[in-house]
Amino acid sequence: MTGQQVRKRPPEISFGGRVLFLVDNADLIRRQLHEGLDLDLTPELKARLRHQISTDEITPAYICFFYDETLGEFPYLGLEAASGSGATEAPIERGSVKDAGFICSVAGKRRGKGSSREQSPYAELMAGIKVVVSESIERIYNENCQNLGILTTTDFGLIERIRSGEPIPLTEFTAGTDEITRQIIEYGGLFEFNMARLGGQVTLPAPRALGDPPAGDAASRPMTLGEKIFASKWVVDAASDQVGTTHAEPGEAGFFRADVRFSHEYVTPMAAIFFEQKLGADAKVLDPDSILFFRDHLTFLHKVMSQERIEQGLLEVANQLEVKQREFSEKQGIRLYGEQQGHVMGSEAICHSKILEDYAEPGMLVIGTDSHTPHAGAVGALAFGVGTTAIFNSWITKDVRARIPPSFKVVVGGTLPANATAKDLMLEILRHPYVRDGHAIGQIIEYAGPVVEGLSVDERATMTNMAAEVGAFTGLVAADERTVEFLVRERGMPVARARALVEGVHSDPGAEYVKVIEIDASRLRPMVALPGDPGNGLYIDELADAVPIEIAYAGSCTAGKKEDMDMYARVFREARDRWGLGVHPGVKCYIQCGSTDVREYAREQGYLDLFHEIGAEFIEPGCGACIAAGPGVTRSAEQVSVSSQNRNFPGRSGPGQLYLVSPYSVAASAVAGRVAAWEPGARVERVEAGTPRVPVLA
Repeated sequence: MTGQQVRKRPPEISFGGRVLFLVDNADLIRRQLHEGLDLDLTPELKARLRHQISTDEITPAYICFFYDETLGEFPYLGLEAASGSGATEAPIERGSVKDAGFICSVAGKRRGKGSSREQSPYAELMAGIKVVVSESIERIYNENCQNLGILTTTDFGLIERIRSGEPIPLTEFTAGTDEITRQIIEYGGLFEFNMARLGGQVTLPAPRALGDPPAGDAASRPMTLGEKIFASKWVVDAASDQVGTTHAEPGEAGFFRADVRFSHEYVTPMAAIFFEQKLGADAKVLDPDSILFFRDHLTFLHKVMSQERIEQGLLEVANQLEVKQREFSEKQGIRLYGEQQGHVMGSEAICHSKILEDYAEPGMLVIGTDSHTPHAGAVGALAFGVGTTAIFNSWITKDVRARIPPSFKVVVGGTLPANATAKDLMLEILRHPYVRDGHAIGQIIEYAGPVVEGLSVDERATMTNMAAEVGAFTGLVAADERTVEFLVRERGMPVARARALVEGVHSDPGAEYVKVIEIDASRLRPMVALPGDPGNGLYIDELADAVPIEIAYAGSCTAGKKEDMDMYARVFREARDRWGLGVHPGVKCYIQCGSTDVREYAREQGYLDLFHEIGAEFIEPGCGACIAAGPGVTRSAEQVSVSSQNRNFPGRSGPGQLYLVSPYSVAASAVAGRVAAWEPGARVERVEAGTPRVPVLA
C-alpha cells in the first residue's frame, strides 16, 4: 500500500442534516429522536446541554462486546438525563440515533471523559455522526475521533452551517491543531495518514532543538520529566531509525518510539480486524516481543450477565472477543496473559498490574488501550492510553503520535494521617477547581513533594493511575530511591542497574509548569466521592446521614496491589482481634487482586485465610465489578455499594449508587455496614440492619 497515492479530503466539506443536542432533559431528547424535533441553539438550550458525558455513557461496557459496524446501533445508550420527576433516566434506545438520521452531535464540557474505548466514537460514526461539537473534549476521545475520521470542534458557530449543508473550509476543523493532527484530519484518519507517511507524501515537523534558532537556545531551557522522556523517544528520522533529540517543548508534535505496546480483549479484536482489513490477512506486526495482550476485563462476565442479555446472545458475542484475541496472538507470536489454567477461574493479571510488576522501567514510553495506562508512571515511565486505531497503527510503525502537553504539578506537603491514603489524596485533587472545571484536560500531572516522595510505588501507582479521572494526558512521579527498592525487590534487578535506570528520571530545577497546586496532607481526612463522578468528593465525616451499603468491593487495578491487600488486612484484623467483628451481616464484601503475584503475596501473608474468616469473598485477578463484569456489581438502582476502584460514572458498576473510598475505608465500611472511615484503635460503629436508605447527595 505504500506505493499508492493516498488522497486528502477536499479543502471544503459539506454536511447537511440533523443535529442531535444531548441535553439534560430526557423528554427533549426523546422528542428529537422520535418526533423529528429539530432544536435551535439558544442561550437557554446551551445552558441545558449535558456536561461530563463519559464514554461509559456513550457506549456502556456490554456494548463494547461488539467490534464492527453493529456498534452503530448503540451510541448513547448509557446517557442519563433528568426526567420530569427530577430523577435521571436513560432515554436513548438501540437504533434510535441511527434511525433518526443525525449527522452532528452536540454536548457541553468534558465530553468523552473516562475510558479510552474507541467503540464510543466508532459507534457514533457507524450511526451516521460525522461531526462532534462540545464546549471541551477529552484528549483520548478527541484523538480517537480524529483517528477514525470524525471531525471535532468546540465552535458552536458551526452548528447551523453544518445543518444547512453550507460548504465549510476544512481549516475550521484544523485551526489550532499541531501539524501532524492537521494532516491526520486532512487525510481522513490516522491509518490513511500513516500510509501517506510511509509513502513519503507527508512532511513531519522536526524537533525545534534540531532547527533554527540555534539549539543552544533550547539547551538552556530546563525540562519537566515528561518533556525529557518525549525528547528521548522522538522518532527524528524513521527511515534511518534515528530516535531521540536533546530537548522537547509543550506544543511540539511528533511520532515517538514506544517501548511497550499493550491491549486487552475489549480492544485487541477490533484492532486486529482493522489490521487485517487494511494490510491483509498475512501481514505481520513489527517487533512482536514488545507487544502484550491481556485477557483481564471479561473473565467473570458470565457470573453477572443477566439472563435477558444471555438470551440476546451477548455472552456469546463477548466470548468471541477472547477467541479473536487468542487466535491473533498465536498467529503473530505475541505474549498473551490469558485466563488461568486448570480449575482456577480468573485472569493471570490485570494489564496495568502486570505492566508495573514486570515491564515498565524509568524513562520508558508505554502505550496501552486503556485510560488507566498511566499506572506505570509510578516508576517514572511516560505511560498513556490510546485508542484502537492508534494501537493497530503502532503494530505497523512501533511509534505513536502525540503533541507534547504542558505539565502541571501537585506538591503534597505536611504529614499524611495514619488512616489516609493516596486514594484520599486523589479524591481531594479531583475536587480541586482546576481539575473539576476541566483545566487539566490533556495535561501531564506530575506528583511531587515530601509526602509523595515517602509513598511506596504501589501508592504512587494509585495516583498516576487516576490521572485518567483527572482527564490528564498521564501522571508521573520522579524515579528515586523508592523506585530502586521496588525494582530490586519486585524484579530481582541488580542494584547497580536499577540506580542507572533511575539516574536523571526527574524534572530539572526551574522547569516550567502551567499550574502548581499545593496540598497540605496534614489537613486531609478520609474522603468519599458521591455517586456519579469521582470529582464529587467530600470528607466522610461530612456525610449528613449514615449511608447503609449492601456491597463493598475492594479491588481493581487501582486497589488490587500488594499494599492495598495490606490495608484491607490491617482493618479486618483489627476488627476481628479487638472487637470480634467481621463483615456486616447485611453486606456482601468482595476482595479482588490485580495479579496472581498479588494473590500469592496475600496467601503468604495469611490474608486469604483472614478474608475468609471475617466473611469476605476473595476473587481471582480481573477487572470485574469495576466495569460491571464481575461479582460486586449492583443489580438495581436502589442498591448502594462502596468501592476502592477508580471511577463511579453512571452505570460503571451496575445501575446502583456507587461511593468511592480508599482501601482502608472500604474495609471499614464492610464491617460497619455503612460508608465509614477507619480510625486506628477505635471500634467500628455498625449501622443497624434495616436502616432506611438515604437519597444520593448532590
